[in-house]
Parts: sequence; C-alpha cells; structure tokens
Amino acid sequence: MSRAFVKESDDGDPPSLPDLPLSDRPNYVTPRGLAQLRSRLQAASARCEALKASTDAMAQQNELPLLERELRRLGARMNSAIEVDLLAQPHDRVAFGATVTVDGGQGPQRYDIVGEDEADAEQHRVSYLSPLAQALLGARVGEEVIWKRPAGDLPIEVLTIDYDAGSRA
Repeated sequence: MSRAFVKESDDGDPPSLPDLPLSDRPNYVTPRGLAQLRSRLQAASARCEALKASTDAMAQQNELPLLERELRRLGARMNSAIEVDLLAQPHDRVAFGATVTVDGGQGPQRYDIVGEDEADAEQHRVSYLSPLAQALLGARVGEEVIWKRPAGDLPIEVLTIDYDAGSRA
C-alpha cells in the first residue's frame, strides 16, 4: 500500500511544524516596531484560539500548525526585543531609529532605520543591518557616504536626520 494512504497518527492533532530560524543579531526595535510585534502576536493568538474552537477540521489541520509556529516565532521575537529610546540617540548622527533624508542624485529620499521585524521596503523602512543603513550609521548632515549595492556603489549625501517617526506606534 502507498504511504500516501496511511494515517500518521490517531490522536487527531495536526503535526507540529519545525521552528523558523531566528536572527542571531540583537533584536533592536523602535517603539513603533515593538507595538507592531505586540499587535501581530495578539492577532495570531486570537486567530489560533478561534481556530481551536472551530469545528472546521480542514482549517485546523491546514492553518493551525502554521499559526502555532508563527506564535512561537513572535513570542521569541517579543522576548528578545530591545526597545531603543529614540530620545537618547545622538541627534547629530545617524543611529538606530533615525529617519534620514538622503540624496543620491535622483532627488531626496527618506528612510527609517529600524529593526529586522519592522523593515518594509515599500514604506522606506530599512533594517539596521541592511547595506543602506550600514552606510548611513554614524554619518552627519552634509556628509557623503557610499551605499554599496548589487547594482553598483552609489554616493549619497545625508540631508536631514530626525528621530520622531520611529516613536509613533
């Protein structure tokens, strides 16, 4: 008989999925990033509880293992979160949590330097580990830095540094 037709277990519980790998870098977060993590954890927890109470066996089998793995990941990220006080950052230099306006020849662009979980390219939120953030960290207004990109190095000038955006939840 084919293994495809053999039941793996009789306990009715869906199998547990292995955990996703977590970054070994410090889990720095802005106040907004911490609020987003907390919100995602609460939403996943509520969905998991609703799914467990549901009578939809197919949804439980397909979705519950994914949700439980996501809950474990989000819980681990919350437990390792290091919230950065943006008011304590050096406002004359680019550091974690800064909103930086730069010009690389195509006009001004704004980027927020944020934690890994908060990064969102569409919103111009870049991880502090990204090549762009690494080029900018420590720079001052008026300085030119080299952004090392796969498409080629790009000199960019720091126009402004602000720390207000990362504090808004």
